[in-house]
Amino acid sequence: MLPKSRYKLIASLQQKKYRTKNGLFVAEGLKVINELKNSAFKLSFICTTIDDEIAVTGEEIFHITERELQKISFLKTPNKVLAVFKIPEQPAIFKKGLTVVLDDVRDPGNLGTIIRLCDWFGVVQLVCSEQTVDCFNPKVVQATMGSIARVQVIYTDLDTYLSKESRPIYAAVMNGASIYADTLPQDAVLIMGNEANGISESVQQFATHPVTIPRFGTLQKTESLNVAMATSILLNEFRRP
Repeated sequence: MLPKSRYKLIASLQQKKYRTKNGLFVAEGLKVINELKNSAFKLSFICTTIDDEIAVTGEEIFHITERELQKISFLKTPNKVLAVFKIPEQPAIFKKGLTVVLDDVRDPGNLGTIIRLCDWFGVVQLVCSEQTVDCFNPKVVQATMGSIARVQVIYTDLDTYLSKESRPIYAAVMNGASIYADTLPQDAVLIMGNEANGISESVQQFATHPVTIPRFGTLQKTESLNVAMATSILLNEFRRP
């Protein structure tokens, strides 16, 4: 039986201000939860409709019915398990290897997918503008499929951060040099922009290497690529031997 206070707490965590206030976020589904449990994230409590496959005992676990899970789940089709984790302290930015920077990415699905891409391509740190969607938004956490356990997401003022960056800074723009033209370094920064407006002028001024993914279509009428799709292509080029 889940206490009413926990119902209210879980419902409130859909909003960023309450996630910040309580220092908590929600994750759903056995795969995502197990990934987080086996990482540095600290579990607060679990609500589950199944008895097995959940390696938690004591007061941290609440056994609930399918109907109760439907009431607290943020998914259209609840996935048997919902957990609340503590939001960790934000780590310091380190300036080594390949870092992806997001300037005002607003769609939770895009951010979640980009976190998965960083995990796939071995990018361990993702630096976001303060206007980028919260990585602990339930939709983002779900879209990461557990990769948020292995990628550090840091929010900061990009102008201040980039002004102190010594690595080459690549910016994905429409009128840059072809990403296929040169061999790309393993120590670099890659900036991706807002879904509708791209990279802001204040951030773009720090770019030392404006690059683009050239269009190969005969009619050349495709307006742009989705930011997550573009990130996957660019990261693939940075990791190409």
